[in-house]
Amino acid sequence: MTKTKRSVTRPPAAVLGTRALNRATLERQLLLRRSPMSAQDAVGHLIGLQAQNVKPPYYALAARLDGFTPEALSRPMAAREVVRIVTMRSTIHTHTARDCLTLRPLVQPARDREVNQFRKGLPGVDLDRLAALARTLVEAEPRTMKQLREALLAEWPDADPQALAVAARCKLPLVQVTPRGLWGRSGQVALTTAEHWLGRPAEPAPATPDDTVLRYLAAFGPASVKDMQTWAGLTRLRESFERLRPRLVTFRDEAGTELFDLPDAPRPDPGTPAPPRFLPEFDNLLLSHADRTRVIPPEFWGRSWSGNVAHRTLLVDGFLAGLWRLDEQALVVEPFGRLGKDRWAEVAEEGERMLRVMHPGTAYDIRVGTVRG
Repeated sequence: MTKTKRSVTRPPAAVLGTRALNRATLERQLLLRRSPMSAQDAVGHLIGLQAQNVKPPYYALAARLDGFTPEALSRPMAAREVVRIVTMRSTIHTHTARDCLTLRPLVQPARDREVNQFRKGLPGVDLDRLAALARTLVEAEPRTMKQLREALLAEWPDADPQALAVAARCKLPLVQVTPRGLWGRSGQVALTTAEHWLGRPAEPAPATPDDTVLRYLAAFGPASVKDMQTWAGLTRLRESFERLRPRLVTFRDEAGTELFDLPDAPRPDPGTPAPPRFLPEFDNLLLSHADRTRVIPPEFWGRSWSGNVAHRTLLVDGFLAGLWRLDEQALVVEPFGRLGKDRWAEVAEEGERMLRVMHPGTAYDIRVGTVRG
C-alpha cells in the first residue's frame, strides 16, 4: 500500500499594523532611543546617509546618536574613513570607506542604465575610453565637474557636455574630496576616484545582493521586496529574497503585502513611546520604502516637498507631523496640525537639545511658524 504525501499547510503570516511597522523601523533607525555607537559605526549600520547637501548627514546623526557632535563625523571624513559618493538611487550618500568600495559595484547596473538615457548626447563616444580618460584626469588631480566636462569635450567636441559628465560619474566611482562635506568648512565639489582617494582597489561586484538584503532588513525592516528595490534603485531582487527565505521570517501589512524580516530583529510593542525628532531634508527614514505610510500619514503625503525642494521634517509620536527651519535667530517649527501643550513641550525640549548639539553657543528662540502646503 502506497502512502499518500500530505501537503504541509503553513499558518498565515501575522499582520503588522502601521504602528508596529513604525516602531520597528524607528528602533532600527536609532530614532526610538539614541544609540551610543560612533558616527562611523552608525553610518555603516544605516548603510549610508543621503547627502545631497553637506549638512543633512550631521543632523541625521544628531537625531540618532547619544553624545554626537559634528566633529564626530567630520573627523573620519577628513581621515578618509567616510566619504561622499553617488550610490543608491543615483544620489549622493555618505558611506564608510568599506561600503563605498562594495556598494558602488553592487549598484553599477543602475548607473549603466542611467548612461543609456543620455546616449543621444554621446555620438561617437566610446564609454570605456571615456572612463579611462576621466580616471586619468581626476587621479592626476581632483577636478570639478566643470573642469572634467571641459576636458572631455575637447576630446569629443560633438557630444553634449552634460551627457559627458553624467557618463563619467556613472562609469567611475567618483568621490567628493575634502574639505567638501566637513562641518563648518567650505569647498567646491572636486572629484577623484574612490580607489585613488582611499588608496585601495574597489572590490568586485558581489555574485548576489544577499548580504545587502540582510543589512537592509536590519536597518529598515520589516520590508517588502519592492521596499528594498526603492531604497537601492535596483530591480529584480525577488530572487535574492526567495533564496534567503529559509533564513527569514515573514509578515503581512494591513494591505496584504508580504514583508520579510530577520528572525531576531527588534519589533517593539506598537505602544512604545516615540520621542519627537528633528530630521534633515532627504532623511533615509522618509525615502527608503515603496510604502511610506509607516512614517508618513496619507493626509501628509507630499508635504515635506515643494517642487524639487525637500524640507527638514519633524517627527511626533514617530510619524511625520510638520517641518522646521532655522530662520535668523529662531528655530521655526511648522506643525501640520495642532500640538497639545504636552506635545509642544516635548518638541521644544528636543529642539533645544538639537540646537545645543549642532549650534552650541548660539541663542535661538523656538516658535511656531505658518504651516506650509
